[in-house]
Amino acid sequence: MKKCILLIAVSILVACNQKKTPTNLTTDLSEQEKRDSTQIKHLFNAALTEGKSYEWLRDLTKNIGGRLSGSPEAQKAVEWGEKVMKEVGLDSVWLQPVMVPHWVRGKKEEAYYTSKGQKKNVPICALGFSIATPSDGVTAEVIEVKSLEEAEALGDKMNGKIVFFNRAFDDTLINTFRAYGGCVDQRVRGASICGQFGAKGVIVRSMTNAIDDYPHTGTMSYGDLPVSKYIPAAAISSKAAEDLSKDLKNNPTLKFYFKQNCKNLPDAPSFNVVGELKGSENPENIFVVGGHLDSWDLGEGAHDDGTGIVQSLEVAYLFKENNIRPKNTLRVVFFMNEENGTRGAKKYAELAKLNNENHIGGLESDAGGHTPRGFSIDANSTNTELLQSWKKLLSPYGLHDFDKGGSGADIRPLKAEDVTLVGYRPDPQRYFDYHHTSRDTFDKVNKRELELGSASMASIIYLMDKYLNSDTPVKP
Repeated sequence: MKKCILLIAVSILVACNQKKTPTNLTTDLSEQEKRDSTQIKHLFNAALTEGKSYEWLRDLTKNIGGRLSGSPEAQKAVEWGEKVMKEVGLDSVWLQPVMVPHWVRGKKEEAYYTSKGQKKNVPICALGFSIATPSDGVTAEVIEVKSLEEAEALGDKMNGKIVFFNRAFDDTLINTFRAYGGCVDQRVRGASICGQFGAKGVIVRSMTNAIDDYPHTGTMSYGDLPVSKYIPAAAISSKAAEDLSKDLKNNPTLKFYFKQNCKNLPDAPSFNVVGELKGSENPENIFVVGGHLDSWDLGEGAHDDGTGIVQSLEVAYLFKENNIRPKNTLRVVFFMNEENGTRGAKKYAELAKLNNENHIGGLESDAGGHTPRGFSIDANSTNTELLQSWKKLLSPYGLHDFDKGGSGADIRPLKAEDVTLVGYRPDPQRYFDYHHTSRDTFDKVNKRELELGSASMASIIYLMDKYLNSDTPVKP
């Protein structure tokens, strides 16, 4: 009897221990999935121990800096891009000519107003494509609004005034890109609305969650407004916007002064930088992976979009380091002029159509270099479901988000029913602390986060190349 009880106790103990044993990464995977899981692990190991992306980023940002389209720095970046692609050993590298806008900021902007007898200097920066103020600046009373509709309803009351757009980010939105999308129309279209009613200028609250003294630039448009009605447009820091709003409540007739010296020059010649690894089985099929080489001029263009550039090249580098020869052609593209025109993206898509190129997929990194979270998918339902099935392979690396959504401004022109486009999505919480500001510098990028992003991108391209190369995709 005692032996019987002992045997039962031992059996129960063994069963309990088995339940507590941690599940192996590949326990619930098929044999093919196990092979893919192993390959993905090799890609991450290589990125984290042999990666080049961080030093490439250091070189691009510290030795070239901000790279606004048409600038000498943008041309240096083109030459840099061609050089590093050749150093990686891509099968072919070439420059794709494109004419780009050429807007220059000029001398540093200045702004101030007086409240309760105290002069308050305001951190300010011109918006891209804006005209300059008169040489002695603009001074006028301020009207505060929260939307384009509110401004338009004012009509002629805007005449002779500076219109202040002060719609803040919705901080209840977890995805800060959604908050950005909910505000950015005031930056882009504010001057086109207010100029038609005789406003003297537009100032816009910076596009950020943070409350600080760093103004955020960005592109704007005059739309169909006659040139005679163009008015200067600028962004002020979020803290200055908070202060100005409070002071306007106490003194609605206070006058605001700002001066900027920017100008639009004739279009300038530039290039997309293109390199590729030729496909071993279906070289006529092309996967694009890329980001944009240009950046705004205030900072070093680190998160926007230096990280995307170096991660895209590291996808090809990691393939070569792991002796992965893609079945389809893998093409790395450094697009020019995403920030104020997307001319590079349009030219690339135009030439792809002209040359009858068969693009079957694309991946863009243009959301910063923070911790990887997943991917957004712009594809037909079959391929969307296929990519979402890879979550079990990629979730061990923190890649949990596989949602339908946009891909990226530079690959969007390639969109078609049978083209699978993907956007790399890192954690968005800190991105708009740096976006379009003087703070977007190399030191704000974490080396490990950057390398994890490179490996994440290489992994999904590895899977796309393997399973999206036929009319009927096969699950691993």
